Amino acid sequence: MIGWLDGDGEAIRLAGRTSSRAELRRLVASVAEQFDRTQAPVLAHDADPVAQLATVLAALEAKRAVVVADPAQAAPAVRSMPPGTELVLMTSGSSGNARPVARTLASWTASFEPFTELTEARRARRGARAEQPIVAITGPLHVSMHLFAALHALWSGVVLVDDIAGADLVHATPTTLERLASAGHRPRRVVVAGSALPPSTLASARAAGIAVTEYYGAAELSFVAAVDHSRVDAEGSGALMPFPGVEVDVRAGELWARSPYLSLGYAGVDGPFRRDANGFATVGDRADAAANGSLVVRGRGDSAVTVSGTTVLAEDVEAALTGLAGVRAAAVIAVPHALHGHVPVAVLELAPSADRAHIITAARSRLTAPELPRRWYAIESLPRTTSGKVARGALGVALAAGSLDEDRFGRA
Repeated sequence: MIGWLDGDGEAIRLAGRTSSRAELRRLVASVAEQFDRTQAPVLAHDADPVAQLATVLAALEAKRAVVVADPAQAAPAVRSMPPGTELVLMTSGSSGNARPVARTLASWTASFEPFTELTEARRARRGARAEQPIVAITGPLHVSMHLFAALHALWSGVVLVDDIAGADLVHATPTTLERLASAGHRPRRVVVAGSALPPSTLASARAAGIAVTEYYGAAELSFVAAVDHSRVDAEGSGALMPFPGVEVDVRAGELWARSPYLSLGYAGVDGPFRRDANGFATVGDRADAAANGSLVVRGRGDSAVTVSGTTVLAEDVEAALTGLAGVRAAAVIAVPHALHGHVPVAVLELAPSADRAHIITAARSRLTAPELPRRWYAIESLPRTTSGKVARGALGVALAAGSLDEDRFGRA
């Protein structure tokens, strides 16, 4: 593990601190010396990202399982781990119910080479100059996509930073990509994950000259599918294809995957992760598969709304709404209805110039009757999890409590 940090040069610039690879090696060794002599899991719960990263590296070097958790939350009690567990990460799904996901380090390192190839992560900064590429993360290390990015950066020998200014490659959610492009940042490439990439955001990135790699995965599955949009012209489909080393099977609309990257499952709790006897696993995401092997991921099955017996996927409706003029982001929530069982409700982030009546009219022309939201709300900013996903659970609570009533703007 510390072998990743061999050599000279910068390693990290995090939280205003810069450390060389030698300095980070010494810090990791110092942290490891403080571990007790038991084999109990180590908790990486530090508010300081440098300390949190050093704890993770030290635990992995000492062959101690490490639980990586949000320092803003109470430390999780993880009492039961599958055999072979080396890393435990807390999911942050849209429901708000975090679960501890257990995995081996090898389930991540096995994907390092294909991920490097896909993202050109070692590409020199400017022409043939022998400078270390700078890779930025845009979220906390307890989120799996950012911890993976950090470990991959250290393994790759690039400089890991948390400031996107001057970065060559940035790991971000679609929302963050939209914001950095709007702010005038121009990294060579942005790697996008965490939620579906809206076509409008991809178009903004392309207009800014930013290459975009998009991948779909889950904390439980790791990589499932990916696409390098810079290799597809603006009119191309840019469809997700199975990530190298992944076999995909769509069964009655449910996405299953088999790969060396799968987690071991949950640590002491139940959840949507399931395996079959042949090594395929699923978290219940819905998808369509084309004859050429490409995938369209429709979203988690638990985000479905059943309207008078018709299944409506929240992500499909959200994608249609975010394609309307003036809609910056959308969340669709299921609420109980006496006649239909449940109906969809839309909560939107709108541009100042948005025409609300036109949005509802345009939605009627794009959506089927079961898909059309029955209530509409406009709020300044949708609540999101630390991984950038819309927190539908929090919105559902707010709707049930009536706390969004003053933001209601129309009826379908």
